[in-house]
Amino acid sequence: MKSITINDRKIIPSKIVCVGRNYVEHIMELENEIPDEILIFMKHNSAISNELLSYHQEPLSYEGELCFLYEKNRFSAIGFGLDLTKRQLQTTLKKKGLPWERAKSFDGSAVFSNFTEISDHDKNLSFSLDINGKRTQYGQIDLMIHKPEQILQEIRSFITLNDGDIVMTGSPKGVGVIHQHDLFTANVMVDDKIVTRGEWIAR
Repeated sequence: MKSITINDRKIIPSKIVCVGRNYVEHIMELENEIPDEILIFMKHNSAISNELLSYHQEPLSYEGELCFLYEKNRFSAIGFGLDLTKRQLQTTLKKKGLPWERAKSFDGSAVFSNFTEISDHDKNLSFSLDINGKRTQYGQIDLMIHKPEQILQEIRSFITLNDGDIVMTGSPKGVGVIHQHDLFTANVMVDDKIVTRGEWIAR
């Protein structure tokens, strides 16, 4: 089973719960419709990887996201995650009205930074993603359509979250194709102070 790290602890998530279309400008850049309710899909434990792939049967796209670790009935920690997507396949599946798993939940499709603990008072959370030194994405809770506590309530209305599960809260604008040897640098901030970061070179 794959694991993530929080403050030098290894955690094995049983699942990754993902929120789609949670930033208006991202919805517009992909020419999608704003959903009437929270759009949720799943990734499996085998999706977790320390390596950033640029290709998996087709070129891959990145979506940077603010991610939460669930423990003891709350979001206990925060990190950065890359939701890797087979965009061509996803488009084909959507046109046919079929599920997205093949395009979203393949092995290696979830890449995470280390996580760091947060308190219930930490509300000003944000992240940035630079690729080859250029800022490509910035996200914060104020820009989300559905806020973290609303997301948590919705998820728990129909499935059980286990300690160690991860919730990915959606991607802001600025998604794109990953190129081999691209350098990805992500920072997660609390009150504009960096609390954790991740760095990967695409292969």
